[in-house]
Amino acid sequence: MRAAWMVWAAGAAVLSPGVGVAAEPRHPNIILIVADDLGYGDLGCYGNRTTRTPNLDQLAAAGTRFTDFYVSQPVCTASRASLLTGCYANRVSMAGALNHQSRVGLDPNERLLPELLRDAGYATAIYGKWHLGDRPPFLPTRRGFGDFAGLPYSNDNGPLHPTMPDLPPLPFYRGDRVVERDPDQSRFTRRFTDLAVEFIAANAHRPFFLYLPHVMPHVPIFAAPAFRNRSAAGVYGDVVEELDASVGEAVAAVRRHGLERDTLIVFISDNGPFLSYGRHAGSAGPLREGKLTTWDGGVRVPAIMAWPGSLPANRVSRDPLMTIDLLPTLVRLVGAKPPALPIDGRDEGAVIFGRPAAPRQERAYWFYAGDELHAVRVGKWKLHVPHEYLTVDGPPGEGGRYRLEASSGT
Repeated sequence: MRAAWMVWAAGAAVLSPGVGVAAEPRHPNIILIVADDLGYGDLGCYGNRTTRTPNLDQLAAAGTRFTDFYVSQPVCTASRASLLTGCYANRVSMAGALNHQSRVGLDPNERLLPELLRDAGYATAIYGKWHLGDRPPFLPTRRGFGDFAGLPYSNDNGPLHPTMPDLPPLPFYRGDRVVERDPDQSRFTRRFTDLAVEFIAANAHRPFFLYLPHVMPHVPIFAAPAFRNRSAAGVYGDVVEELDASVGEAVAAVRRHGLERDTLIVFISDNGPFLSYGRHAGSAGPLREGKLTTWDGGVRVPAIMAWPGSLPANRVSRDPLMTIDLLPTLVRLVGAKPPALPIDGRDEGAVIFGRPAAPRQERAYWFYAGDELHAVRVGKWKLHVPHEYLTVDGPPGEGGRYRLEASSGT
């Protein structure tokens, strides 16, 4: 296994100006795992007592669990745009969610995290859901990823949509080509996990960025045969337990190749649970509302980060953070060239890695629904301005029923 001091030297060389090293250090590998519509209350380490998530619980024990980690918008495309650009989705015109009829995508002038890491010498790959444009100029392989397998948009954008019939077949891509139509969705988690493990093995000798944006547990939900009827939480629990096993396999692959102290693993959800789907949806735990709202149940997500020897173990951080902060933090960490265009996130390495620092300057995080500003958080306070929002209408089920409510701002 590579010596831990080499990893520390890599971080120190970029985070502490003036500190030199005698040899070219290895930059840390980065594995970014994103679940789709996973709720704040769906994991054992966040208080769930029904669904078993031992691998994610162990990852939290080996690293840091963040209690106040946010996405910029409570919907797929906007959330992912912020994650990969370091910008509020509105800055890059990606509010809302794209579908098979969308002709737009992330502007090629925006420099995405995979492009910045690729230019710094990283091998890059994405296995899972993209959702940032399905026209050729916007596909992942045109935006910094060396390999892509998965969906261009959400898995309900096809014939299996729970409430909208007559949608076109769901395409499955490999690289820039559609290689399958209406794939078996019960195989998604397994397929993406296998590809991730293969990518780790193939690039164990060099720094890599593995982006694993799982399709599940976005509706329609499916678990592989080996995980069906295993959970006390029904099919949704089965799906989450399979995702947990996938994380365990990725961690095992890292260890198998002696890369544990060379690899930063980040696990988050893209937004809160899709509550209108009842038994096929997750839980926001103690938080209010879910996906499509800017109440904390929609924008506050589980976030776990682990990097043995470089990130504190068994730590809980209550400092507010947002996905927009990951790009500048990681770019600074590895010494990559930052984007030329303005971004909204900032380097939060001191908070994430638990380093001594000057008192953190209070900052505002802004929350939009589409183009409307709905809320802002500063420190321990969150203000909701008066706005309309969607709330679940009807008893728990498998359909999708909402009603519109008005918020007074409380």
